[in-house]
Amino acid sequence: MAYLAPSILSADLLRLREEIQQVAENGADFIHVDVMDGCFVPNLTFGAAMVRAVKNVSTLTADVHLMIVHPEKYIKNFARAGAGYITVHQEACLHLDRVVQQIKDENVRAGVALNPATPIGSLIPILSVVDLVLIMSVNPGFGGQKFIPYSLSKIAELAALRKEGNMDFLIEVDGGINTQTAPAAVNAGADVLVAGNAVFKQNSIAAACRALKAVVADSGGEI
Repeated sequence: MAYLAPSILSADLLRLREEIQQVAENGADFIHVDVMDGCFVPNLTFGAAMVRAVKNVSTLTADVHLMIVHPEKYIKNFARAGAGYITVHQEACLHLDRVVQQIKDENVRAGVALNPATPIGSLIPILSVVDLVLIMSVNPGFGGQKFIPYSLSKIAELAALRKEGNMDFLIEVDGGINTQTAPAAVNAGADVLVAGNAVFKQNSIAAACRALKAVVADSGGEI
C-alpha cells in the first residue's frame, strides 16, 4: 500500500485551510511541507509556524522535508510544531547519525533524503535506524520540474536493500509525480508519493487526488 502526500509548496496559501481540507477528504494520507532556506536550495519557503498552521486545520500527518543547511538547529522547533516525520538531507548533514537520533529523541519519525546524483550506497550504514528514505526525482528547490527517469532504478535498489535487510522504512519519492509517473514509481517500490502541481495546480483538487489514486491502482500499485 502506498500513501499520497500532497505538497503545499504548490497550494494557494490564501486558501490553504480549504485546500488542505479538500485533499484530506479525497484520500491524502500526509501533508508534505517543503522547508527551503535559500542556501541549500535556491528558494525560500516555510518555517515551523507553517507546520503548526497545518496541524491546526488537519489531523493528517505533517511530513516535513528540511531542504536546509544545519538542520540540527531547527529539529526541536519543527517537532514541537507538530511534525510527524522530519526528513533531512544526507548532503546537508556532516553528522547524519547524530541528526537522525536527535529527531528520534523528539519522538518524531526520522527520514533522510537523497538528491538525484547522490548514490543509495551512501545510506547503507544508517538504513536500519531510519523510518523513511526520500528519493528526490527532481533537483530540489522548485516545484513543477520533470521527473528524472533514473530515479526509478534508485527506488528499486533501495527497495531491494530493504527486503534483503528485513527493514521497514518507508520509501518516498518527490518530484515530477503525476498520473504518468506515479505508477512506475510505485511499481519500483515507492510507498509514499509527494505530489504538488499534479494536485494543487489542477482545476479540481479533489478530482486530481482521486485521479492519482485511480491510475496507481490500475497499474498494480495501490494508494
